[in-house]
Amino acid sequence: MRKVILIIALVVISNTIFAQSVFDKFDNQDDITTVIVNKKMFSMLSKVDAKDKESQQYLNLIKKLDNLKVFVTASDKKSDDMKAVADKYIKTAGLEELMRINEKGKNVKIFVKSGATESEVKELLMFIEGSGKEESVLMSLTGSFSLEELSALTDKMKLPGGDELKKASKK
Repeated sequence: MRKVILIIALVVISNTIFAQSVFDKFDNQDDITTVIVNKKMFSMLSKVDAKDKESQQYLNLIKKLDNLKVFVTASDKKSDDMKAVADKYIKTAGLEELMRINEKGKNVKIFVKSGATESEVKELLMFIEGSGKEESVLMSLTGSFSLEELSALTDKMKLPGGDELKKASKK
């Protein structure tokens, strides 16, 4: 019986570790700009004193976030690799498509994993497939937040894809 419990515990732990590292292969690669913010950094940022209502809303959202990963590339080869990994992850992680935009040579896809309520999001994955001179962007965000809160965050942090998230939060 102890062996069965130990095996189950190891499977759960390994699944958690591997799930968090699916996009880590893009970190420290040539031709890919990476932004990674973890829970510790979000926790430190949330302790800042807010002077106005907008800043307070921003800090309230930060408290709800666990992990942010953004990968940006202009390389067609790296973009294809990012798209393949994202497509595979979408199928295995149980994400559902929130919206899709095709505009001026950019294909934008936003997927979410819902939380306890319809407006709560546990995970958001956005992939912007650029073409020609446009950059491709892969963004993964985990926590417990709403899309309205998230569009405010992307504005504040000047993250790529912020306009697309604004459109998604209005739908």
